[in-house]
Amino acid sequence: MSAFIQQLPALTGVVIGALGSYWAVARGERVRFRREREARWEERRLAVYTDYARVLKKSVTLTYRVSASLGNDPHPHPLAPEEAAPLIAEATVAQDPYREALLLLGDPEALSKAREWVATLLDMEAFLRERTENPRAWQALPARRRSGREGYYAAVREDLALPPGHSGRWPVLPVPGGTGEPGNRG
Repeated sequence: MSAFIQQLPALTGVVIGALGSYWAVARGERVRFRREREARWEERRLAVYTDYARVLKKSVTLTYRVSASLGNDPHPHPLAPEEAAPLIAEATVAQDPYREALLLLGDPEALSKAREWVATLLDMEAFLRERTENPRAWQALPARRRSGREGYYAAVREDLALPPGHSGRWPVLPVPGGTGEPGNRG
């Protein structure tokens, strides 16, 4: 029995060391799991944010093309309102699943900015449905749309802790042989 008592401190040390090692590994695994889960959700949110922007951009491009056919925009590929109507309807319907994903995973501020962007897009579409031929009035809408998009991207970057990005304002060069001043579609 005296040999057992002599080795008791060593056995106690081994048990305490094993428990401490187990606790450290378990805690490390929990932290790693949480970090990986957060990274996966961030990747999914980034995909949702970019997919939504991409699907909106399709509608925006269609509005520029229709506007060009009405003489409001210098887009080099005009599209008649009659030809555009089914494409705009299809693009609008295509937004729904992306909007639902955005509602599910998006940050409230990014959702608010997305609503502003879409509201301007809807105003652009309404302007074109009325077949308005007024380049000055039209130019205010793309400017609002760019501002809405910039706000959306800023909110997305904030949510994902990304560094500030490019404003997206790229000058559009004049169309050879075209009329009107170059725009800034971005």
